[in-house]
Amino acid sequence: MSAGEGLLRELDGRRIKSMRKNVSDYFSLFLRKPRARTSLRSFASLGMRVLAAIVAIAVTMVALDALAIAQVPALPHWLVAAFRWFTDFGKSPWFLYPIGFMLVFLAMLASPALSSMSRGVLAAIAVRLGFLFVAIALPGLVFTVVKRLIGRARPLVGGSIDPYLYHPLGWDVEYASLPSGHAVDAFAAAAAIGALWPKTRPWMWTYAAAIAVSRVVLTAHFPSDVLAGAIVALAGVGLVRAWFASRRLAFAFDDDGRIHPLPGPSFSRLKRVARALVAP
Repeated sequence: MSAGEGLLRELDGRRIKSMRKNVSDYFSLFLRKPRARTSLRSFASLGMRVLAAIVAIAVTMVALDALAIAQVPALPHWLVAAFRWFTDFGKSPWFLYPIGFMLVFLAMLASPALSSMSRGVLAAIAVRLGFLFVAIALPGLVFTVVKRLIGRARPLVGGSIDPYLYHPLGWDVEYASLPSGHAVDAFAAAAAIGALWPKTRPWMWTYAAAIAVSRVVLTAHFPSDVLAGAIVALAGVGLVRAWFASRRLAFAFDDDGRIHPLPGPSFSRLKRVARALVAP
């Protein structure tokens, strides 16, 4: 083995060791003890919201499901085609793959040679990306299983519009309508991104609503399915955000118990870190 090959191996070994330490330090952040406790009032409020959500889904199921699906054949073909093209942008991999790649990239960039300020900026970015990844992935992962256990039939399964056709505890994609997976993913992405950057909310909510409408237009789901997907997504993101806030990771609790995003790295610090990374 030549001296050059030996040096390359040593550099690779150091890079892998540094990356492992970065990953270990990153996950140690999430082992912090919570700094805020949930009050009984919060539990009572959560219970009332769950009850209201169940009522809203039930009313939609009775009043709108069959009516909405019956109107789909009258829609213009160009509109259905547009929604057919757009609907797959509601899948979570459109968000999770880039976020996962950026997390790995940050783990590679964070070197002991960087200043403590630079490492702190990279850690702050990684925490926010970690929140986005968990908040988008977790609701979708849980309800991918739950929807198949509930076993609600999709519209037109069996040749008729029957909002009350169920095959519980099965594992058939035709009986996996409640809740809508696309709606869960789209609303989770909208809520998570909007929680960190409130100015994006109008755009993200418009995107999520369009994905929800597309699922009904394509007769893949009933309106109550997409409503349920939106509700469980918001609940899931809210729980993840509260978990982060209790540890002052990207979020914090106000004195009145409300959660707000913590300030991220300033643009001037980001430029300083960028210069440090490209400096020879």
